Amino acid sequence: MTAKRLKDFLDREGVKYETIAHSPAYTARDTAQAAHVQGKDFAKTLIVKIDGRLAMAVLPASEKLDLAQLKKAAGAKHVSLAFESEFEKWFPGCEPGAMPPFGNLYGMEVFVAKSLAADEQIAFNAGSHAELVRTAYKDFERLAQPIVAVLSTPSRPVSKVESA
Repeated sequence: MTAKRLKDFLDREGVKYETIAHSPAYTARDTAQAAHVQGKDFAKTLIVKIDGRLAMAVLPASEKLDLAQLKKAAGAKHVSLAFESEFEKWFPGCEPGAMPPFGNLYGMEVFVAKSLAADEQIAFNAGSHAELVRTAYKDFERLAQPIVAVLSTPSRPVSKVESA
């Protein structure tokens, strides 16, 4: 079920969106596949620590976060991925790891990958591992007011040798 806070926010702002139910999935790539959304169009939300404060890094499921690029974009001294135990209480009503990319709803700054900002529409977790929301990128940008920067690099496919 869509997180109430997210649904209320999108409805209040008059945003057109679609909810897509899918079989439970716990990685961004698996979620995109389960919902039949291309990896480049599915926005995964990573929680990071930037000079000790929590923030969101939002990038395509088909890419991986480049911490050096995020550090540069944030003008920070220290950047790292946050541990779930450091942020799970910030997202009431959301399953761990299924946070929507609206940092403004949770008191967090949002950084979005330039590659994702080029999309007409984006899809993202809606607070659960079995539902996502798809909306126009321009609506996401208007509401979340992210800092758009180069944050990610394409993920390289895992070879059969590596996965064994």
